[in-house]
Amino acid sequence: MAESAVSFLLQRLVPVFENKMNLLAGVEDEVVYLKGQLELIGAFLKVADALEESDEELKVWVKQVRDVAHETEDILDELELLVQARNHTNRFSVSFRIRNMKARYRIAHELKSINSRMTTIFSIHKRFLKKLDTSSEASNSNYTGKTRHDQRGDALLLDNTDLVGIDRHKNWLIGWLIKGCPGRKVISVTGMGGMGKTTLVKKVYDDPEVIKHFKACAWVTVSQSCGIEELLRDLAEKLFSEIRRKVPEGLENMHSDKLKMIIKELLQRRRYLVVFDDVWHIHEWEAVKYALPKNNCGSRIMITTRKSDIASISSIESKGKVYNLQPLKEDEAWDLFCRKTFQGHSCPSYLIDICSYILRKCEGLPLAIVAMSGVLATKDKHRIDEWDMICRSLGAEIQVNGKLDNLKTVLSLSFNDLPYYLKYCFLYLSMFPEDYLIQRMRLIRLWIAEGFIEAKSGKTMEDVAEDYLKELINRNLLQVAETTSDGRVKTLRIHDLLREIIISKSKDQNFATIVKEQNVVLPEKIRRLAQHGPTLPNPNGQQHRSVSQLRSLLMFGMTESLSLGKLFPGGFKLLSVLDYQDAPLRKFPKAVVDLYHLTYLSLKNTQVKVLPKCVLGKLQNLETLDLKNTRVTELPADIVKVKKLRNLLVYQSKVEGYAQFHSKYGFKAPLEIGKLQSLQKLCFVEANQGCGMIIRQLQKLSQLRRLGIMRLREEDGKEFCWCIEKLTSLCALSVTSEGEDKFIDLTSLCKPPPFLQRLYLSGRLQELPSWIPSLHNLARLFLKWSCLKHDPLVYLQDLPNLAHLELLQVYDGGENMLLHFKCGKFTKLKVLGLDKFEGLSQVIVGKGAMPWLETLSIGRCESLKKVPSGIENLAKLQVLEFFDMPDELMLTICQHGPGEDYWKVSHIPEVYSTYWRDGGWDVYALDSRRDCSPRSGTLRRSHESRNQWKV
Repeated sequence: MAESAVSFLLQRLVPVFENKMNLLAGVEDEVVYLKGQLELIGAFLKVADALEESDEELKVWVKQVRDVAHETEDILDELELLVQARNHTNRFSVSFRIRNMKARYRIAHELKSINSRMTTIFSIHKRFLKKLDTSSEASNSNYTGKTRHDQRGDALLLDNTDLVGIDRHKNWLIGWLIKGCPGRKVISVTGMGGMGKTTLVKKVYDDPEVIKHFKACAWVTVSQSCGIEELLRDLAEKLFSEIRRKVPEGLENMHSDKLKMIIKELLQRRRYLVVFDDVWHIHEWEAVKYALPKNNCGSRIMITTRKSDIASISSIESKGKVYNLQPLKEDEAWDLFCRKTFQGHSCPSYLIDICSYILRKCEGLPLAIVAMSGVLATKDKHRIDEWDMICRSLGAEIQVNGKLDNLKTVLSLSFNDLPYYLKYCFLYLSMFPEDYLIQRMRLIRLWIAEGFIEAKSGKTMEDVAEDYLKELINRNLLQVAETTSDGRVKTLRIHDLLREIIISKSKDQNFATIVKEQNVVLPEKIRRLAQHGPTLPNPNGQQHRSVSQLRSLLMFGMTESLSLGKLFPGGFKLLSVLDYQDAPLRKFPKAVVDLYHLTYLSLKNTQVKVLPKCVLGKLQNLETLDLKNTRVTELPADIVKVKKLRNLLVYQSKVEGYAQFHSKYGFKAPLEIGKLQSLQKLCFVEANQGCGMIIRQLQKLSQLRRLGIMRLREEDGKEFCWCIEKLTSLCALSVTSEGEDKFIDLTSLCKPPPFLQRLYLSGRLQELPSWIPSLHNLARLFLKWSCLKHDPLVYLQDLPNLAHLELLQVYDGGENMLLHFKCGKFTKLKVLGLDKFEGLSQVIVGKGAMPWLETLSIGRCESLKKVPSGIENLAKLQVLEFFDMPDELMLTICQHGPGEDYWKVSHIPEVYSTYWRDGGWDVYALDSRRDCSPRSGTLRRSHESRNQWKV
């Protein structure tokens, strides 16, 4: 982690040298010297970080480097404050010159002291060079084989009695091995650490049917090899032993090319099976794949890896298979837990709640279940307090209990393997509460605000952050909890036990402090503070803590409001992230006015009504202002001074029955909003002000990727289209007219944004804009109140990437209206919603139409008395929902009574009839086990928006 701290600090030094050297009289020499020392020492930190866990002396040295980096970062931020004060104050006044001189003297003195410590640290590091030089593999991969695999062999020695739920996985893999075409295939098994990949593949490898099928088999544990030649030599020796041939002389001294040639000749005419267990890097696979001949003997290669990209790349080349190993099912996990904890006996009734909680924390991870069972098996089953203690201190138990060392080691491997630029990003997840669903865009914005994202040519910071996120998911460190209908990640989560481990690392590295209790004693130095609970910590007696270093404050689960000024009377002038989301806040926090470094401010879901004047303009570094679902309806004019603002999100979403079910309320923007030229997301601006001036300002916002416009006047349509043509980076566009019966004119748009993926139009249309069918990247299309005279399906059916289509009061085709989804059309559609089609009497689904449709929702179509003709052809359909539909239609799909259409929907797992009542949805499940009359069934209450009209 010292490597991350130093790399982060060196990035921070770049603007200092580029922009402020002329302002650093008296301190520039110290900064130059420090930069040189950091660059020299940084070359050794990657290896040192990997070795520190096994070397206490080295651990102390790494901590010293990290502390120096943190203190230097503080000084740089204070220096920036000093420069800012100089630029905005009468620099010729006596008082200012005295304060400035004192501050510069203090900063110079502190830098000199740091450089003195850095000199000592640099001299000490030389004694570690010998250790570092003998760890060449750690230098390349951020870990050592010895540290990583002390107990790895245990996975290869488990008896069948130790295994649960393995048979179904094993049978799949055996089928892939011995069946299929005779060409060489690669089969990869991937999943997070501790999932049982090695155990599963070893049981497959040792199966008699597999042994009988292949003529030559070899098992190679990749991570135990020191290099590519050692890997190839290990493979060659095992193959020669397997076929009982003498190992060639001089094998131990052969270069990789010769080794590959020998292996290839040996296997050329044999049906072979080679397993590469625990592959961490793609170059390991690239180095051995050409040694394995692509014969037509039915040969197979198996790979186990934690990284999904390695699994995909290695298998795709040979048109092989990827098996994503999933956690144990609930009953399997309980079976394994009881088998290990109670030696096969049932769990005592008085321990069920405690055991269920611990098992839930394991989340189906076999290694975690076995490890926790080993701890609990030694406990007195009548001492409930001992068992409860483990529940309440599970994180501490992982750190101190020797029986959990293997679990800790295995789960820590993936973290240790992370490159420096991902370690801070991953540690940041420790700040979110247990079982918290982390919104993807919130996390990305927080990472950017913290400065964790490195700028890359040709990419925005958001693009780079997305890459970081994908890499963490690819490494099976982050789990995707929810996705949108068009496949984008919506929310994420982290495995509970992995979270406990990074909380410990975060605390040890002084990365973040998590507070759950009011009377907790805060550590001496706090850099990031996450409050998990109803109240912030009691400030009494803790004002002396170094809160001046606080960079981030995130609050979760707050139930009472508390002034930050009272909590931290000394101030926190270096704060860059302030997240009040969901807090009981009614007034804009006054303390914000002095936070020059603030880059991220979220008041989302609070009761704040007004933003004070002459406050936002002082936040020169603010990049994200999130006011979603607050009561703010107008922004002060001085916000246009915030030149770095990238995300401006100000709107409310309200559920108000059918007519305004998806209502959004935007804000009145300053007439000079075009000055915010760094904006990437702007939602939702009321356009009917300033006689069209707001529309004209939009053309200046060339960086916009997401734009939400409310109350667009028909007469502004042409100018709006002209502005949109300038926004070539736009990915999402939402446009709403002044009212349900008002027109929006978008026909003048000649060159729509080429990367547009999401389009939401609410308002009457004279005709469907001709440019919509040309949007080949379009994945989501929502049309509302369009009242078109011509069938829109004709123009939309060939959109190649359309995954989600919502049509609300879109087509006015008169009585006996027909909607026909033609054969072979809408080839990517997954979600379809049809709402309020007056006169619609028939829906026809042609054979081969919408082959991937998963969800179909039909509502308020009073003339529709039968289910869509051809719905039985929608083989992928999982959910069919009717809301506020005629009783005649409901009766046709009941098992009892008429039920003439029952057979058409019998293949659909979930069929619902939904009604809006008293501000919420009443949902009735329709299935074959009960009378499905329109007012009976299984009642579920839901207040969730059924169709989200979001950009």
